[in-house]
Amino acid sequence: SGLIGRSWAMVFAAGGFKVKLYDIAQQQLTSALENIRKQMKELEESGFLKGALSAEQQLALISICTDLKAAVEGATFIQECIPENLELKKKIFGQLDLIVGDNVILSSSTSCLLPSKLFTGLKHVKQCIVSHPVNPPYFVPLVEIVPHPETDPSTTERTYALMKKIGQSPVKLNREIEGFVLNRLQYAVISEAWRLVGEGVISPTDLDLVMSDGLGMRYAFIGPLETMHLNAEGISNYCERYRDGIRLVLKTFGPVPEFSGEIEQKISQEMSEKIPVVPKVLDARRKWRDECLAGLAKLKKQMKSD
Repeated sequence: SGLIGRSWAMVFAAGGFKVKLYDIAQQQLTSALENIRKQMKELEESGFLKGALSAEQQLALISICTDLKAAVEGATFIQECIPENLELKKKIFGQLDLIVGDNVILSSSTSCLLPSKLFTGLKHVKQCIVSHPVNPPYFVPLVEIVPHPETDPSTTERTYALMKKIGQSPVKLNREIEGFVLNRLQYAVISEAWRLVGEGVISPTDLDLVMSDGLGMRYAFIGPLETMHLNAEGISNYCERYRDGIRLVLKTFGPVPEFSGEIEQKISQEMSEKIPVVPKVLDARRKWRDECLAGLAKLKKQMKSD
C-alpha cells in the first residue's frame, strides 16, 4: 500500500473494479486509504478524476485487509507492489502460489526484475506476468507487459485487455530483457545526458530544458520511430538522408558512466539549488509534476477524440 500500490488501487477503482488493498501493517493501510481519499477529492475538484464514477463511488470500491488469504479470496487479478527486492518478491509470490486457484493472474509491478527470476518454479507460473507501470501510474498510462518464458498466452491477453479496460496504455514485450523497454530507453538518455554534463558541453539545467522544451514536446504525442517517419518522406527516406550522420554521432558516444564522483556532485548541487532536497519542497514539486501530467493526459484524450 505504498505509492505504487495506492496509485494502482485508484486506477482499478476508476475502472469500476472492487479492490482489496493488502499490507502487513494496519496503520499503513489506514493512512493509505486516507491518502487515496484526499487525492481523489482533490482530483474531483480539479476535474482530473479518472473514470465515470464519482470519488465517493470509487472510494466505496476500495477496502483494506491485513490477511493475505482473505485479501486474494475471489480475486481475478493480483498486482504485487512491494519494494524492489528479489527475495521479498519471491517470498510473496511463493505464498500466493499456495493459496490461489488456476484462474487468477499473478502480476508484478517490478521495474527491472526479470520474470524468469521472479516466477520460475511456481506451480502457477503460467498465470504469472510482469505489469510494469510508470510512476505514477494514475497519471502516466503506459504499462509494460512482460511474460515469463512459461507464461500462458491467455494470461498476456487477459492482462492486456484489463489494462485497456481501466484506461491504461499497455504494450506487450515478446520476451523478457534486462530493463524491459522503457528503462532501456530512459537509461540511454540518462547516460548521454550524464556524459554531456560531465564533459562540460552543457549545464544540468539546460540539459533538462533540451528534453522538456525540445524532444519531450514531440515525444509526449509521438515516439522516435514516427518522428523519423514524419521528419522525412517516410522511414526509408529518413535513413537515406541521415544514417551516415547518425552513425558518425553515435560513434563519438563515450563509455557507460559510473554515476558517481565529481559529475554526480556537480549535477546534485545544481539540481539541489533548483529544488532543495527537503521533503516539503520535493513533495510540492512532485505535486506540480502530477498536475502537469494530469493536464497533459486530459489534453491528449481530448485531441484523440477530436
